[in-house]
Amino acid sequence: MNHTMLPEEEELHRITAAQTKLEEEVAQAELALNTERVEAVLFQRRYYETVGRLYAEIDEVDAQIAAIKAGTTPEDLAAKEEARAAREKAERSKKETAQIAEAPAAAPATPELKTAYRQAAMRMHPDRATTESERKRRTEFMAQVNVAYERGDLPSIQRLIQQFGEDPEALQGDDIGTQMIKAIRRVAQLKRRLAEIATDLSLAQQGDIADLKRTVAEAEALGGDPLRELALDLLKTLSERRIALEMLRLDQMRTPT
Repeated sequence: MNHTMLPEEEELHRITAAQTKLEEEVAQAELALNTERVEAVLFQRRYYETVGRLYAEIDEVDAQIAAIKAGTTPEDLAAKEEARAAREKAERSKKETAQIAEAPAAAPATPELKTAYRQAAMRMHPDRATTESERKRRTEFMAQVNVAYERGDLPSIQRLIQQFGEDPEALQGDDIGTQMIKAIRRVAQLKRRLAEIATDLSLAQQGDIADLKRTVAEAEALGGDPLRELALDLLKTLSERRIALEMLRLDQMRTPT
């Protein structure tokens, strides 16, 4: 015998269906955001290893050249200022490259890793919580999941899913009115989080690194290798600057004090 749903049951069914759909969208959006961040880290490291370190080396040689020139003309204030600026630039480059080199390694996301991440986000996302203590617990779990995702650590994500256990916020035995209120609140939370992710993703896709990443990807899709070509040019420049530095040092040795 078919049960005819009451109007309030139909409304609850509609809201919970919308909630389920939003949960899937949020999980997918979280995945997209974290994938964008991981890919940015991977590109930064690749850029550093290919050309970034060469820029830093050139800046250091330029600073040494500027210092020698300033030292040979102590009355030249412009030369002193140029040497100071060159040294500051070299130190900034050194610091930036060191930060990238020392950063925890990221790993490309495999399909299995992405699937596990979506499962974790669907189950333990903080926006599924209805109490502050449960939100805190979920936030801590998701933070661990995000770190594991960045490292490409599938076993850790699977272990976290098991540790999280059953959803303590699952609705069982509540009257329809209470279930509806909880579902409406979750829908509102999920919509807010979806908007937040859209903003974060937009910001992650802006900036010099993001623009360079897209440009390189477009060139590589056409069969080019822009980073390698740039590295070859930089190696030539670095060689020329090193020769210039050695010549200045030789002139210093020949010049009587």
